[in-house]
Amino acid sequence: MSFSQLLSTSFVQNAFWAVTAVALAAGAVGYFVVLRRQAFAAHAIGHVGFAGAAGAVLLGLSPIVGLLVFCLGAGLLIGVGGANLDDRDAVVGVTLTAALGLGVLFISLYSGYANATYSILFGQILGVSTHDLVIVALLSVAVVVAVSLTYRPLLFASVDAQSAAARGLSTRAMSLVFMTLLAVTTVVAIQVVGVLLVFSLLVAPAAAAEVVTTRPRDALFVAVVVALFSAWAGLFLGVAFGGPVSFWITAIASTGYLAARLAPPRRHERRSA
Repeated sequence: MSFSQLLSTSFVQNAFWAVTAVALAAGAVGYFVVLRRQAFAAHAIGHVGFAGAAGAVLLGLSPIVGLLVFCLGAGLLIGVGGANLDDRDAVVGVTLTAALGLGVLFISLYSGYANATYSILFGQILGVSTHDLVIVALLSVAVVVAVSLTYRPLLFASVDAQSAAARGLSTRAMSLVFMTLLAVTTVVAIQVVGVLLVFSLLVAPAAAAEVVTTRPRDALFVAVVVALFSAWAGLFLGVAFGGPVSFWITAIASTGYLAARLAPPRRHERRSA
């Protein structure tokens, strides 16, 4: 089969639309992850999702069911308990360790085909079915719409929480909104890059964008563009040269951040909405 024929196959086309949907959501939410300095929470929710997916596989359910339940539960727990900056790391750390313990238990009890848990860890983008694609697309669209609707209050609470609270904006509510968006984005991103690499897709494009510009709208746009480029180029390289697509995606995203850091410094830009 030629390369052009390979690109026209249904599983590659499903993979293309899946990585596009995931990159849009990851780029948008990832910007707020970096802005709020909650990379540790993003890392933790991915591992919590692994425990949920392993539990669902153990019960004979779809992994995405476990991902949604555990990621949303962890997101709400961290959002409520970690709204205060002083408590955030402790809440995230305890949630992470508890989830890892459950994940180990579920894996030890599971005696089925190991590929089910392997795909959770490393992603299965070239194995995305039409049904999976619909779920990923719907969740990604929901995330992008939610970010659009909550952009200004979420940005205000992220940049200056004290001033936002003084003006009557509930920082706890914004924390819950953000953690919910992060949880759903993690669920869809795990389908592409897996638990072990989801952190890089969420953080690297947004971190590169923050280096390039401090203007929120511009940085959000750059984060989405870098995430999309990483996803598309990673899929193309994976199909053309072999190797895990998740590796290519994360390698390109990380290289984008490195390039932004090594580029000549820009003049300071005033942060504005």
